[in-house]
Amino acid sequence: METIEKQPELSAVLGERWDLRSLGASTCCDTWQARRGGQKLFVKSSGRGAAALLRAEADGLRALAATRTIRVPQVDSLTELPGGGMVLALEWLDFARPDAGFGVRFGRALAELHAHPCPLDPPSFGWRGDNYIGATPQRNTPLQPPTHAGWMAFFAKSRLCCMKDRLSPSATELRSTVDAVIEKLPDLPSDGHVPKPSLIHGDLWQGNWDMLEDGTPVIFDPAVSCSDAGAELAMMELFGSPPADFRAGYEEAGGTWPSPQRMQLYQLYHLLNHVILFGGGGYAQQALRAAHALL
Repeated sequence: METIEKQPELSAVLGERWDLRSLGASTCCDTWQARRGGQKLFVKSSGRGAAALLRAEADGLRALAATRTIRVPQVDSLTELPGGGMVLALEWLDFARPDAGFGVRFGRALAELHAHPCPLDPPSFGWRGDNYIGATPQRNTPLQPPTHAGWMAFFAKSRLCCMKDRLSPSATELRSTVDAVIEKLPDLPSDGHVPKPSLIHGDLWQGNWDMLEDGTPVIFDPAVSCSDAGAELAMMELFGSPPADFRAGYEEAGGTWPSPQRMQLYQLYHLLNHVILFGGGGYAQQALRAAHALL
């Protein structure tokens, strides 16, 4: 076990004697379990380059917690280190294997989150600051009005355009096809759906939700924004699928499932992000197929 004597910056942040056990590193930060007696924390530490990412994560977790609708890890502290690094300390959560009723409970809790009043004043699509979707910057400049046309304009400018501009210049076919989708967005039929600015987790693939030992659904590692709630559900369906009976619980609590066309549009954003993060190949072909299907 590594101790705080070997980690003076973390020692200064946590304030008292803690034992630290490394949990490994991701592309942006190191992770630790901090233990002192019976108390435990989940700690992320980063250099200057990823400090903004941890700051955005803390902001997103606090925003989700403030709705009192769905469980998230509590932020214990967020501290900038000398030299510009960052340490984010979260409560430690113990997980259990999801039980038969987990999907329904999760669906209800997420529907309650999406029904919560938009925390932006006035209600707008976007967020109070830019953040990150994975390691990719996510633009969140608020845009009104909160109408179907306003949402399409936000999704075009702050989602698809931003991703397209980050693609390799050599991805000419994908870039031009995304441009064609963007041009078509103002004419995309609403199908009677009136999107409202809902606070969403934003990156809710199956690695970012779990169940506590008492059966409570919990979500973490957010990329929050006020968006059409359908964008959340599209991400859940893209890489894996929601747990059994999730949709039943979500709709029972008043949530609305997006049409297949909207699902595909919202998934295009995440597919483009995966092309940026992991290179072309399969993700590029998948993104190209999704874009063509929208034309």
